[in-house]
Amino acid sequence: MNFVIYDDDRLDVIERTKQDDVMVINVGTGQETSQRAVELAEKYDHLYAIIGLHPIHTTKSFHNDDEVGEDSNESASPAEIFDVNYYRELANSSYKVVGIGECGLDYYRNTAESRVAQEKAFRDQIEIALELDLPLMLHIRPSEGSMDAYYDVLSILDEYAGNPRLRGQAHFFAGTKEIAQEFLDLGFYISFTGVITFAGMYEKLVKSVPVDRILSETDAPYVTPHPFRGQRNEPSHVREVLGKIARIKKIDEEEMARQVMENAKRLYQI
Repeated sequence: MNFVIYDDDRLDVIERTKQDDVMVINVGTGQETSQRAVELAEKYDHLYAIIGLHPIHTTKSFHNDDEVGEDSNESASPAEIFDVNYYRELANSSYKVVGIGECGLDYYRNTAESRVAQEKAFRDQIEIALELDLPLMLHIRPSEGSMDAYYDVLSILDEYAGNPRLRGQAHFFAGTKEIAQEFLDLGFYISFTGVITFAGMYEKLVKSVPVDRILSETDAPYVTPHPFRGQRNEPSHVREVLGKIARIKKIDEEEMARQVMENAKRLYQI
């Protein structure tokens, strides 16, 4: 809801989350969207914020107008360099900031130069998360037909594995059961989106993750779940994701919702 695609009906979207009893964690992708996430969190009790720099925004060519608009400062800049002081001050400005991200590695469209920039920003965000004792929201997208970005993220995280403050969420997880286990071994949670409602390939993966380490999300405005395919996604649609997880796990839907809420509160200390 911190993206410009919600500008025309943001209040309506927020009202639906209240009516549906949905807690929302808005995730930043750069300075502008992170600032908006904090401002929204300050206005509404059930909203929280995660702030950080998405790997695709370390390079201008990967700018997304749905998030920040055609005329934003992010669009005008050739790339955003992760400003540790800016994000530290923003995190310290509000208790509603509960994590750092969306950070990580995105190899779907990249160059050797962008990989260097992404890794630098990722390491900087790990460092500030450890400094502030906040969990990481990881974005990991491998190159087509590969799991390379997952392996590289795990390799970097392994360097910090001895730090008891290292924790987080592998957002929009699309890796293998074996890769998921490596994240679980590091103390991370595994998060699923609406894609599991229309792509059967994820069922075995969902079954393999312990219920006390699963999180659900929408990744709104993207990957809208069934039966809302073709529409803009929004936070209230997370109930469709939860319902699918519950059916795969053969657990009562309300019980699954309570478990996922407990997991989120434990990780993000809400």
